[in-house]
Order: sequence, then C-alpha cells, then structure tokens
Amino acid sequence: MRIGLYPGTFDPITLGHIDIIRRAAVLVDRLVIGVAINRDKGPLFDLEERVAMIEAECAALSAETATEIVVHPFENLLIQCARDVGAQMIVRGLRAVADFEYEFQMVGMNRAMDASVETVFLMADANHQAIASKLVKEIARLGGDITKFVTPAVRDALLRSYS
Repeated sequence: MRIGLYPGTFDPITLGHIDIIRRAAVLVDRLVIGVAINRDKGPLFDLEERVAMIEAECAALSAETATEIVVHPFENLLIQCARDVGAQMIVRGLRAVADFEYEFQMVGMNRAMDASVETVFLMADANHQAIASKLVKEIARLGGDITKFVTPAVRDALLRSYS
C-alpha cells in the first residue's frame, strides 16, 4: 500500500491545501493529513477545530478520488510522523521560490534521518499560488472578502473567530 503524508498546520485549511490534497490523493492508496501541533505558531484554531475542518473538507475528496484520507495530529519530528503512519512519501506544496529554499533544507535533513522516505513536491495551481493561511486570517480579521481563498464552511469559522 502506498501511503503519503501531507503535513502542515492548516490554520485554517485553504483552497490551496485542498488542491494539493486532491492531487496527492491520486498518487497514493492512503493519504494522511498530518496536522502539526505547533505551539510556537500560536494557531487561531485549536487542534480539534483544525482536525474537524480538514475532515469535513476531505470527506468528499476521499470519495471523489477513491483514496482513503485520514487526519493525524502530530507533535514530533516530521520524519518520525512519517514512520508512525507508515508513509513512504512526504507530500509538500510549493507556491514560490522562497518555499523551495526552505523545503530543500528540510528534504536534506529528513533524508539524513531516514533515506527511505521520499519527498514529493507539487506546485500550487496558478489560481492558488498566492494563498497563505496567515494572509487569509489577516484579510478576514480586517473584514476583507476571503471567498476566493477558502470554502464557505472555513470562511464562516474564520468570521465567527473574528466577530
């Protein structure tokens, strides 16, 4: 069974994330969405809220792609999380050159720790290259329109958080 791990904070999940999930799902038999518990980032949504949002958004994708998609919170090293879920590949989305520089370093460190886990990069769709959760939250906080960046359910959750 081919198992992939798509890690992130997903605070909140955006249309860019969903695009990467949809495209990664056709590459594997099981796609694990690793939700990072990163206290240093100070997420807007707590872990349970982020997991629930991801599960809700991925239910239809799982049926659409005939791929099992599961959500797995983690607080350890990414490479250890990959081992924990039995992933042979880590999926990462790239938006710009700045993303690549960071990801290039991460791949090197992960390969040094476990060369059996490959990293696969998927370029963000042109329509989603500018989307970043941090910017979406800022736009929502300041009353801007975020309908082009998130699903209606996520938009509603953001608006409730900032009301």
